[in-house]
Amino acid sequence: MPNKSPEDASHDHFYAGIEPGQRVRNPGQPEWGSGQVQSVVGGRITVNFENAGKVLINARVVGLEIDE
Repeated sequence: MPNKSPEDASHDHFYAGIEPGQRVRNPGQPEWGSGQVQSVVGGRITVNFENAGKVLINARVVGLEIDE
């Protein structure tokens, strides 16, 4: 497993627990609907939303909610 820089490690809490395949919502864009996480790489989360299509989310700026 690669070592993370202190900066990367300090931002893990922004997307902790979000994994590919999960359903999420962007509370700032409720009209996008539910989306399925496609990938999580270095604080960037690609989500395919029902009403917005594929969107690249910066997890350091946008807090996604897990849609259970």
